[in-house]
Amino acid sequence: QVQLVESGGGLVQAGGSLRLSCTPSKNIFSMYTMGWYRQAPGKQRELVATITSGGSTNYADSVKGRFTISRDNAANTVYLQMNSLKPEDTAVYYCSARPSPFSQTYWGQGTQVTVSS
Repeated sequence: QVQLVESGGGLVQAGGSLRLSCTPSKNIFSMYTMGWYRQAPGKQRELVATITSGGSTNYADSVKGRFTISRDNAANTVYLQMNSLKPEDTAVYYCSARPSPFSQTYWGQGTQVTVSS
């Protein structure tokens, strides 16, 4: 079992920035991949960004150039820096973690991000 604690959501005006944080209950080194997904009202959960244990990153086209996923091994935390936010970025953001390619995906409780126009 892996518990994920998220923080950093909130209300921001369009063009602003937020940083989300996610700390797993196990050592971040043991995570095969971690990431961020989001779900807007009436829509399916979608990928935002992922980062592997080797540091490789992957982004949804809609956030490329605006969002950056990173990991701080000393703090045992994964971050999602979100810049140039748009109203369409409004959603509940979920942290995810997968300890191995063959394991299930664990999810955080979600944090609300609201971008006003």
